[in-house]
Amino acid sequence: MSKAKVLDNLSEIKRIDESDMLSFCVDAPKHYAKAAKQAKTVSISYPKPQTIIVAGMGGSAIGGELLKDWARDKIAVPIEVCREYSLPAYANKNTLVFVISYSGETEESLSVFLDAIKRKCMTVCISSGGVLHEFSEKLNVPHLCVPSGMAPRATLPYLFAPLPILLEKIGLVSDVTSEISETIKILRHVSDSSSPEKSFNNNFSKKLASNICGTVPVIYGFGIYRAVALRLKTQFNENSKVPAKWEFFPELNHNEIVGWEAVKELAKCFSVILIRDDDEPEAMRQRIQATKELICKESVKVFEIQSFGKSRLAKMSSVICIGDFASVYLAIMRGIDPTPVKTIDLLKEKMKRSGVKEKIIGELQKFSAK
Repeated sequence: MSKAKVLDNLSEIKRIDESDMLSFCVDAPKHYAKAAKQAKTVSISYPKPQTIIVAGMGGSAIGGELLKDWARDKIAVPIEVCREYSLPAYANKNTLVFVISYSGETEESLSVFLDAIKRKCMTVCISSGGVLHEFSEKLNVPHLCVPSGMAPRATLPYLFAPLPILLEKIGLVSDVTSEISETIKILRHVSDSSSPEKSFNNNFSKKLASNICGTVPVIYGFGIYRAVALRLKTQFNENSKVPAKWEFFPELNHNEIVGWEAVKELAKCFSVILIRDDDEPEAMRQRIQATKELICKESVKVFEIQSFGKSRLAKMSSVICIGDFASVYLAIMRGIDPTPVKTIDLLKEKMKRSGVKEKIIGELQKFSAK
């Protein structure tokens, strides 16, 4: 059976995708709808902040990066993503801090949560439970409890969609509901056209996976697709179990582009994926086209993912969903179950022996006892 034909064999897909990661791609519209409904139930009475920080690691941090791009010219408040054990020096009582840890057990996120409490930041937590949920309740910190039992990277709807909704509650943005509605509609279209039942010849995500199989995918985004490119990169890492890289326009034209100048025999090792939008600014369109022509001259395979929708949230989510499908299909073509992340699990086990998490919990207990 050819690699491409595997993607049309539903029984073979189920055999390889043992933990059914593909179902999260198919059900993306439902997850976004549920996430939006849950976010609306959270009660927040904070005043408008002067700064916003989204703290998290890995799949729990990407929502913050997406929020930055989505809100770049919507909100006159700087947004920063924190992937550290502590907040930046400027964080204070006028800072809104979203602490996100899907498991509620991530030691870096718990450390930032403790730091936010010490600095009296306006704090909101998102997790499926765990220590973060426990101490959010004890310290009367707003907490959004999301469904448990999923791979963290599959929980993006629950860790990203609530952020603009919560910002709307504070009065920083408006019209989020209409964007969410369009996003769900667009994702239904993407899910249907990328589903396992849709044949290879009529399935863009299956074709993309087949085209990049055996190469290191390099994803280029721009504007609102900067973090979308990062998301695709990490999905190829975690689902497909392949190395990948990402960059964004126009910055990549001042460094990355030179790397293709004399690529020679290495050309066969890479494939480039360009994220495109019908509403690209003319300057950006010309820049992307010129870059594409230069890369193609070096015999590097170049492919494009076209966004769908009118609103930013719909456009961003459509590309993410296509990339999610492609990353799972690539894993299936390689005969690999996309769900397990053995290296990350092994590292977490080793970190448990450090005792750092226990110290953080001990300090949180002191605060909650006051």
